[in-house]
Amino acid sequence: MGRDTLTGSRIRERRLIAGIRQAELARRIGISASYLNLIEHNRRRIGGKLVLDIARVLGVEPSMLSEGAEAALIATLKEAAVDTRGASIAAETDRTDDFAGRFPGWAEVLAVGHRRIASLERTVEVLSDRLTHDPQLAASLHEVLSTAASIRSTASILAESGELEPQWRDRFHRNLNQDSRRLAQSSKALVTYLDESGKIEDRRGMPQEEVEAFFAASGYHFAGMEGGAEISEALIKAAPELASDAARMIARVTLRQYAQDAAAMPLAAFTQALQNDPDPVDLARQFATDLPSVFRRMAAMPENVLPGEVGLVIADASGSILFRKPVTGFALPRFGASCPLWPLFGALTRPMVAIRRVVSQLGHSVARFECMAVATPQGTPGFEVDPQYQTVMLIRTLGNDEKVPGDVQQVGSTCRVCPRRDCLARREPSILSEGF
Repeated sequence: MGRDTLTGSRIRERRLIAGIRQAELARRIGISASYLNLIEHNRRRIGGKLVLDIARVLGVEPSMLSEGAEAALIATLKEAAVDTRGASIAAETDRTDDFAGRFPGWAEVLAVGHRRIASLERTVEVLSDRLTHDPQLAASLHEVLSTAASIRSTASILAESGELEPQWRDRFHRNLNQDSRRLAQSSKALVTYLDESGKIEDRRGMPQEEVEAFFAASGYHFAGMEGGAEISEALIKAAPELASDAARMIARVTLRQYAQDAAAMPLAAFTQALQNDPDPVDLARQFATDLPSVFRRMAAMPENVLPGEVGLVIADASGSILFRKPVTGFALPRFGASCPLWPLFGALTRPMVAIRRVVSQLGHSVARFECMAVATPQGTPGFEVDPQYQTVMLIRTLGNDEKVPGDVQQVGSTCRVCPRRDCLARREPSILSEGF
């Protein structure tokens, strides 16, 4: 039942909230009670002056009766129903509009609950990845544990040994004093780091993260480098995101690749080609280049050039993510090992073969993404030398009404926070408990 056919249900709901009897409302708007009864049961369409009169008597805006629940609320309810993956719930998704129109309060409660669950899932994912792979946190914990072990060893010698010579006893006492001071300092540093982590939205601890933050700050587009301009060292040195020499080196290499792509696919010509035919294969043929270059160029387009949001992930043959441009709704773990079901890694099993998959991530939303990936060798391999492959994946958000061929493949972000059961690619149990 469409939203435009539920005006009667909304009238009845608002009338009951206002405490007005059906006969009284009919009298005040000048129609019969039987006709109003048909309207409230959605058996008669109404509009125009009658809706205005009813809204005036009920003391609500006419749009509350003619439009009802917002589209975002209805979309969230449908998303919540699909995420439960229950057959009985999924079978009733066509009545979501009816439910939202009759019980707007309860509909909002369910929508808020679903959004909170999704937010908690993302929080668990971030914390899990960080606790497992954050290099600074791991170093701090190692320092605390090693210092505590040293103190325990020294204390055991003093407690279990008999009489010690004064010089040895004094040495052990000095060790205890020094180690206890070191433990106090490292513990304080760890607590400070954890306290600050809740305040700093984007704490970077690896060169790749600094480079990603640098590109994100520029919107992944550098207007001054269009046309294949030389890399400006001043741009790199002035970037506050690039705090380490390693990050600046990686940024320099990445920007050099950006300049090469911009020279091969000039902005104006590439923008026009995108509007005519956005297929990456056709674009690669038109500009006489390869698919990875087209993927990178599409991800570097200025805002509003492409009809929707696009993301990019680059990885090497070991599965390590070298670069990522996030896209809303598709979780790209910062630290942990990514889902091996991503087309990004599937391309590594078929080098030089472009693959296209439509995927949806479990536990986040019902959004669908078109993922296009290809693995290509880097450089020119020599005789008796194994080629080094790099895989690139372009991620494009699909609209709700876009038709896709075949089934939608369910993938996760990382095994640790993926609720999918009986997955052949699972590496470790999920920390999400039953019913999370």
